[in-house]
Amino acid sequence: MFDRLASYGDRYELQRSLEGADDWIACDRLLDPQSHELDRVLEAERVASGQVSAHATALTVMAVYAGTVTASALLAWALYDVVIDMRASNTAIRLSDHHGFEAVGLREPTVVHAPVKTLVQQVLDEHLLPLADALHTRTRAGLRQMRGGVAHGCAAAFCIASRKGADVDTLEDAYGRFLAASTGGLERLGQVVRLEAGGRSGLFYLRNTCCLYYTSAEQTKCSSCCLDPVEDRLANYRRVLLDGVVPH
Repeated sequence: MFDRLASYGDRYELQRSLEGADDWIACDRLLDPQSHELDRVLEAERVASGQVSAHATALTVMAVYAGTVTASALLAWALYDVVIDMRASNTAIRLSDHHGFEAVGLREPTVVHAPVKTLVQQVLDEHLLPLADALHTRTRAGLRQMRGGVAHGCAAAFCIASRKGADVDTLEDAYGRFLAASTGGLERLGQVVRLEAGGRSGLFYLRNTCCLYYTSAEQTKCSSCCLDPVEDRLANYRRVLLDGVVPH
């Protein structure tokens, strides 16, 4: 199953051992807003993306973290009805010189058949939402914007796979069930839409909050940026289907 998840892209790849490298950062340490480990993550992203403020760096970290670190847990549940233990206490990351993370690993590769409430408890209540709180406390970035990054990242786990060969009907249904069970008010922070063009279909996310990535050195907006009109984002997403590319 882990190999099948990885076949949908790098964001779904998990290292099932923390041996062989000494630079893993335990994710539960990131839940402490004053931890050295959280400082390291923020500094790595600030340097990699050229962010101009702690506020913007934190928002960017939250969006990319939620969209990559726990993405495999969401996809595993959506496709195989199982929950990978991705509580912060069982998860670790390695930093990258580039925007995002080099690798995501598990202390113990534990997989169980479990309902969506278990997924929500482990991924949201015990991992992503406490991280959003920690980043808010550490940088004073707005909590609604922080949770918008959580909502965007979780939706990306379903949306990206829908355009990489996974069954769109299955993912659309699974996302709806996940959102209905989710905590943190995610349903108010954006919307997943299903689009078709050129004989292809896929899921896309329309954000209601901004991660401020356009203030980075790259000076580019996310494809889901709420600063663009909905009509423009939908037109861009349809071009994505026509061209067969996968936006972030």
